[in-house]
Amino acid sequence: MTVRIGNCSGFYGDRISAMREMLEGGELDYLTGDYLAELTMLILGRDRMKDATRGYAKTFLRQAEDCLGLALDKGVKIVANAGGLNPRGLAEALEKLDSGAKIAYVEGDDLLARAEKLGLGSPLTANAYLGGWGIVECLSAGADVVVTGRVTDASVILGPAAHHFGWQRTDYDALAGAVVAGHVIECGTQATGGNYSFFTEIADMSRPGFPIAEIESDGSSVITKHEGTGGAVSVGTVTAQLLYEITGGRYANPDVTARIDTAVLTQDGSDRVRISGTKGEPPPPTLKVSLNSLGGFRNEFTTILTGLDIEAKAELAQKQFESWLPQRPAELEWTLVRTDKPDADTEETASALLRCVARDSDPNLVGRQFSSVAVELALASYPGFSLTAPPSNGAPYGVFTAGFVPAEEVPHTAVLPDGTRTPIAPTSETKELEPLDDPELPTPRPEEPTVRVPLGTIAAARSGDKGGSANVGVWVRTDNEFAWLAHALTTERVKQMLPEAEKLTVTRHVLPHLKAVNFVIEGILGQGVASQARFDPQAKGLGEWLRSRHIDIPETLAYKGDLV
Repeated sequence: MTVRIGNCSGFYGDRISAMREMLEGGELDYLTGDYLAELTMLILGRDRMKDATRGYAKTFLRQAEDCLGLALDKGVKIVANAGGLNPRGLAEALEKLDSGAKIAYVEGDDLLARAEKLGLGSPLTANAYLGGWGIVECLSAGADVVVTGRVTDASVILGPAAHHFGWQRTDYDALAGAVVAGHVIECGTQATGGNYSFFTEIADMSRPGFPIAEIESDGSSVITKHEGTGGAVSVGTVTAQLLYEITGGRYANPDVTARIDTAVLTQDGSDRVRISGTKGEPPPPTLKVSLNSLGGFRNEFTTILTGLDIEAKAELAQKQFESWLPQRPAELEWTLVRTDKPDADTEETASALLRCVARDSDPNLVGRQFSSVAVELALASYPGFSLTAPPSNGAPYGVFTAGFVPAEEVPHTAVLPDGTRTPIAPTSETKELEPLDDPELPTPRPEEPTVRVPLGTIAAARSGDKGGSANVGVWVRTDNEFAWLAHALTTERVKQMLPEAEKLTVTRHVLPHLKAVNFVIEGILGQGVASQARFDPQAKGLGEWLRSRHIDIPETLAYKGDLV
């Protein structure tokens, strides 16, 4: 018997109408939503500092106010991690809607009060990633809505599936299948064509529909979407999402370590992709902890440089600014972005950008004095000086780090609709997480003529942030292409193609079933997305940059018409 689980949110701020669209668009058993990310926990932490009753995703409450009656009428149960730092507060707010729904919540992930004792320092937020068994307990008690704090993204899908089929803690293959299905749909429309390298091949990208996982009792699943919605579900779109924010073939969760390297994808009809064969192993003995701290204060400004002598203009502005500052901040970074073209026919295409970013623990050093000096350059610097926007007075920024604590130190608790508090024991059988041995590579292709073209001529990519690191998953669509990719795209080659990674540690993981190689680039994002250490702080475009870089591809693979 299949259970049909839909998703209506991939992040805090996603399409507000998605809950209604999913409930009205077709049949579902459960509707889930992922509202949390590393940056979101920092945002909610700051909300909670202003108002202790907040700390949850307010957009979910708005969606529930609009749709909870409809969900009850259709018999659809809702599971979401929108509780953030205050699942109890969100549950109480949902009760006030007076819908008649039975509300339950899961808590225990918030370790802030014990952070120092657990060796986690003194962060602003400290939340362990919980698994899905608290959700199972709530659903088994008859809950219509379950809200959680920081569970893993896949747990909001694993929980309903495990409840529906009565899985046990040691049903690792089934649990792993649910984790993989959950990982595919938890980012919403990224599974249906959003952020997809080959988006030009999708007929209707006007408004991609949200994804659905039809999970079976053995953990295998079909990924699909409601009929008549935009976007597409293909082996390509599902592969792209599977590669998002992972490392190697082992994908650790609190309830199971899913072997992503064993998952097999097959097209099962129009907008239907079957995922089968996923193996599972016992989870690691520790839980990951999301730690957000105040890193200091930052400010920035960007000037426009137009026409001739771009580098000389940038040098003058930098020299003037730094010499005029009353006191230099601890960090001062300059970036010259050469967007200008010679003999340009518009002023915009004749212009470059000079960006200056400052950070310091003292807000005064990146505040008014920093902004004032930038403005004072207006009539005293290079010809054509202008700012893209007036500089601000600075703002605090956060730093994300990951910690780990023994699972038994986390008081995972299900609070049932009648108020009963049920402790959830950690999994008794665990296995230390270890990297897999490198798989056997396909036989290299024979030597043949090549053509120098962008990697993206034949390869797709998906990239994202994991703390201060980033991953870039690259995949192709045929065995012949993979036989080339697996040998050609080495860590050394990636460092050449992405000079920002040249001095960083880059690790490659080969995933033959997905015809993919995944690269983890350590430290490329500095102290994480909130510190905004680079132009693309979440590494969302890193994969597309790699695809745009030129590489020698065999002519027989790169052929797309006339050879170039």
